[in-house]
Amino acid sequence: MNIIRFVKDWTLPVAMAVGTTAYLTFYFVPQLDAAGDRLLSVFDVLMPVTVFLTLLITFCKVDFHQMRLHRWHVGVLAAQLLLVTLNIAVILWLKGSFTNLPSPFALHQNPFADPILWEAVLTCIIGPSAAAAPVVVGKLGGNISTMTTYTLISAFMSALLIPVVFPLLEQTVHVDFLSALLIILEKVSMVLLLPLALGWLIQHYAEPLRRWVVSQPNLSFYSWAVSLSITTGITVKNIVHSQSAVSLLLMIAATTLVLCVVQFVIGRGIGRWLGERQRAGDGTSGIEVNAGQALFQKNTGLSIWVAYMYLSPVASIGAGCYVLWQNIINSFEIWQYNQKG
Repeated sequence: MNIIRFVKDWTLPVAMAVGTTAYLTFYFVPQLDAAGDRLLSVFDVLMPVTVFLTLLITFCKVDFHQMRLHRWHVGVLAAQLLLVTLNIAVILWLKGSFTNLPSPFALHQNPFADPILWEAVLTCIIGPSAAAAPVVVGKLGGNISTMTTYTLISAFMSALLIPVVFPLLEQTVHVDFLSALLIILEKVSMVLLLPLALGWLIQHYAEPLRRWVVSQPNLSFYSWAVSLSITTGITVKNIVHSQSAVSLLLMIAATTLVLCVVQFVIGRGIGRWLGERQRAGDGTSGIEVNAGQALFQKNTGLSIWVAYMYLSPVASIGAGCYVLWQNIINSFEIWQYNQKG
């Protein structure tokens, strides 16, 4: 029973450990190469299916009448824009775009002087809020409906920012704004809009199914854990096969950890400042769930795609590390919430 309780309390770290162990097992055991190649195609199909089911289950519980703009939505978007602007300024400075300022490349011993490091950080800021953020918000007693609204707004904002920002950083990248916008919107709409529409249809035309879904409070959470396990395996694969220096990889991992904590703290602060105080299930403890999750929990899958599309595979390591950090924080939040309950 203690093992079962441990798995329930720490589902996300267990999922990440399973994904890591599974990939490393196939990587270090040559006899499993053929099986690994076959499973890769299975995981390519399973990954989007689990994400889709996770969100469909969550959206069956959404109160669509509460889906409107809130003050904290604006605050979190403003914070994201500010962080993106600061990050762009750092990258352009490092690349010598500001001719009137001394380039830090003159300091060859400066470990922070590599633009790739800050490009990796940028992918973890400019990406939209994670599609699974409403799942965590639900586990923490927050408002799933207002979180779902922000997730949609955030996806559109990132779709506008990405085709504008990245051509500025990489002069060799030529991006048609409208084409890039439509591609990104297509990617997020299949993950967000389709399950949201089906959730609305189930609520209105399939009441028995809706009641069953609502009666299974952890169904979406465990479905998300499966997708997280697959994502972790892919992340470990990218790190293992990276050709970059170990020192750069460690620097990216450390910097994205700091970024994860900073965005979490800023988001919680915005929620507290703008009055978005959510009550826990027992009604006794006030926490800024929605705003905190909105700013720090990112759609790392899209961030990785953006890095490969506009920057370099090395920059994608940032988003890969970020998914590990954000889910460690998510796990601690859920554990702390359950302890209070």
